[in-house]
Amino acid sequence: MTLVSLRQRIVERTGAHFFYGWVVLVVAGAGIFASGAGQSHIFSVFIGPISRDLNIGAAAIASAYGLATLIAAFGLPLMGRIIDRQGARKTMTIVVILLGFACIAFGFAPGLIWLGLGFGALRFLAQGSLMLNSTNVLSHWFSRKRGFAMGLMLLGFAISMAIHPPASQWLIDHVGWRQAWIWIGVSTWVLMLPLLAFLLHNAPEPLGLVPDGIAEVASMGGVQDRHSAAYGLTLAEALRTPTFYIVATGLFTMSMLVTALHFFQVSIFEHQGLSPTIAAWMFPLSAVVAVFTQPFVGRSLDRLATPRVFATALLMLSASLITITFVKNLPTALLYGVVFGVNNAFNITMFGYLYPRYFGRRHLGSIQGVGQMIGVVGASIGPIPLGIAFDIFGDYGTMLLILAVVPVFVAVITQFLKEPDMPLRAAET
Repeated sequence: MTLVSLRQRIVERTGAHFFYGWVVLVVAGAGIFASGAGQSHIFSVFIGPISRDLNIGAAAIASAYGLATLIAAFGLPLMGRIIDRQGARKTMTIVVILLGFACIAFGFAPGLIWLGLGFGALRFLAQGSLMLNSTNVLSHWFSRKRGFAMGLMLLGFAISMAIHPPASQWLIDHVGWRQAWIWIGVSTWVLMLPLLAFLLHNAPEPLGLVPDGIAEVASMGGVQDRHSAAYGLTLAEALRTPTFYIVATGLFTMSMLVTALHFFQVSIFEHQGLSPTIAAWMFPLSAVVAVFTQPFVGRSLDRLATPRVFATALLMLSASLITITFVKNLPTALLYGVVFGVNNAFNITMFGYLYPRYFGRRHLGSIQGVGQMIGVVGASIGPIPLGIAFDIFGDYGTMLLILAVVPVFVAVITQFLKEPDMPLRAAET
């Protein structure tokens, strides 16, 4: 039996019991989890051991990390175009293979230059490309239920946030930081490659299925509705709409400020009189809160007006920035952890949902690639205002309150979101 026929048989056997898109969701969720190899929450565990081993200051490591993240962002539009041409399964397989090698190579870093190259590779392949592929393929399998599906898939990020840091610390304690990266790379292959080989399919239509498992209703003349694979703006068309820039501005703001909070959370807590241990435990608390919150966020996107949910996400971000300034003891730290967890649930779900919601599926990879690039650029500059404020004034509080105004302003802008003026195209034959 060939691999193709085995894959087809798996689809047929599964389809007799439930919609195959739920299997794709599990694979995509595993991809989001595996992207933890290039996320900020895993690198935070390695900064100290790397600094001591290579005799490089934390500031130099942070600068290399930020620059690498910025450079990696500009490769994502190309990755989006490749997904459109080759499909997510083939592209994702190559990304996972390269990611495993990048993890292993990172463990051999002899100095700052190699370290910077390693940061760039891991950020591009994991935080950028693997997340882009995962959200892209799920967007093809779900349409009317896309919000709920995205919420479930992105639980992989919360699980990564809860598992990757302590697991990495355990590896560092037992085999050292260099061999820890070898294990991370190998475990990425073991988790992802079988799932991609046997279970992942790019879209439902080639299998005789439809998004959500619900039959589409086509309009007269062979014109497809907005849920079909035939519908969608090109990248050039999307870039000519105000909708793209409103969405991109909102997601840029969320990426920038959430990254700033992640990056400085421990430092802010310490400056306000709490121990780094309490600060570290807020990460898994926020992850647990996000796990329980994300499905509800997804449901709200399916049932409520998108601009209203988008504004709520931005207001939760503003609440997180304000709440952290009041952290003085364990109860206030717990309150912040809960608020930030809800914020994270909104943040990551919105990233996967908005581009297919407004621009369709036909050229989704290209559009998501540019959108992901904008978000990663935001992440790369996010910590800068807080760092400058602390260096000059010796305090984070004032800058946090100033930054808290930005999401409120952007939330107002999101209320002008509307469907782009784009006629539905005739179905391709």
